[in-house]
Amino acid sequence: MSAPVQIAIAFVSVAVLLGLMAVVKRLAAARDISAEVQRKLVHIGTGLYALSLPWLFTDDWPVYMLVGLTLIVMAILRLPAFAKGGIGETLHGVERQSYGDLLLALAVGTVFLLSDGQAILYILPIATLTLADAAAALTGSRYGRKFFTIEDGQKSIEGSTAFFMITLVIAMVCLLLLSDVSRPNVILLAVMVAAFGTLVEADSWRGFDNFFLPTGLLIFLATHLDSSWQELFLFMGIFMVALVLFLRVAPQFGITTHAARVYVIATFLLISVTAFQNTVLPLLVFVMHAIAHRLNPCKGDYPALDIVAVVALSSFGWLIVGSVVGANALMYYGLMSVGLCVGLIAAGLGRSAIWVRAGAALVVGTGLFGLYSVLMLYNPAFVRWPGDMTAVGALVIVLMVIAVSLQPVLFDTHRAAKLTGLALLVPGLGYGMKVIGA
Repeated sequence: MSAPVQIAIAFVSVAVLLGLMAVVKRLAAARDISAEVQRKLVHIGTGLYALSLPWLFTDDWPVYMLVGLTLIVMAILRLPAFAKGGIGETLHGVERQSYGDLLLALAVGTVFLLSDGQAILYILPIATLTLADAAAALTGSRYGRKFFTIEDGQKSIEGSTAFFMITLVIAMVCLLLLSDVSRPNVILLAVMVAAFGTLVEADSWRGFDNFFLPTGLLIFLATHLDSSWQELFLFMGIFMVALVLFLRVAPQFGITTHAARVYVIATFLLISVTAFQNTVLPLLVFVMHAIAHRLNPCKGDYPALDIVAVVALSSFGWLIVGSVVGANALMYYGLMSVGLCVGLIAAGLGRSAIWVRAGAALVVGTGLFGLYSVLMLYNPAFVRWPGDMTAVGALVIVLMVIAVSLQPVLFDTHRAAKLTGLALLVPGLGYGMKVIGA
């Protein structure tokens, strides 16, 4: 298929999405369809179309172009002129704040890239997001009677049950048709996929399940598709023990039960996607955040959840950049984590004298860079290709110490997002310059 034809298909695809939204809006006006049902109708239509992408295009780049176009269109539809009264109302008519429309498009592109042509790694996560997630929402809104609370609302036991059952069926069908997994492992894997997916969906907020659900399932499958049943049982046991222990410890740090479950999920995803030495610093970010929040509470609505979201999204961002560029980004990712820890300590000491917070942040940064240098030695040569990172590390630490120590009040709100953006600045520029120089 020629490039012009694939470009045309990408633009037509966006037009089809807009057409679907227009049809849903008209049906909603004629039949008094609720805002939640409208969102899920668009969600299902978009997801089903996304399932055809590996066969619709002969090259990969038109898929990424389509994802980019969709993100632009979704951003435009968030403008008041379209979100209220226009076709954007099919997505933004609900009262709660959600980024689900943007995250759905981002998830499709991420899963398409990371699945690397393996049908099971693309089809199963996207099918689960499309069908099981919609079924859970619609079942919960229509038949929900028993609810549990998360930070930005509540979800129902009935909806989670529907999610589990539909995911179980999807997983078994996909594993049987798209993989060579042995029959006993098909059952065990399907149950674990359904259970893990249900936990991710139940604990997601602000539409983040549209991203974390498919990417989390992809990571789980990529890690455990070839595992023995003994390894699967061991993983499940460790996960349950960690969940119980963390739920007991979390209240001492002012972490809610919901946030504690999210922390455990994020931890296991990090451990699944990379070697242990590369998870130490990102996990320390969670610890530093808990300490900083206890010393100087962030004024955001859900700070414990925000730190998980930014760490997870930035982790996937570095993974995608490394895959696309072809130059491993783990060393720069580690420096970002060091910078984020330094910034959190400085923000946590925001009520102290400037020399106290600057000195403490500098000491922590120096120690963490030493830890970073040791941890990186355990990585293979292709990870350590950038060479000596002392200069870049020093710049990261100095920037975080100065910026946060001088103006800690700026980080009292949206702390996680602001500090992550600042911590990304030097590693991002350093990675780009190194790649260009190489």
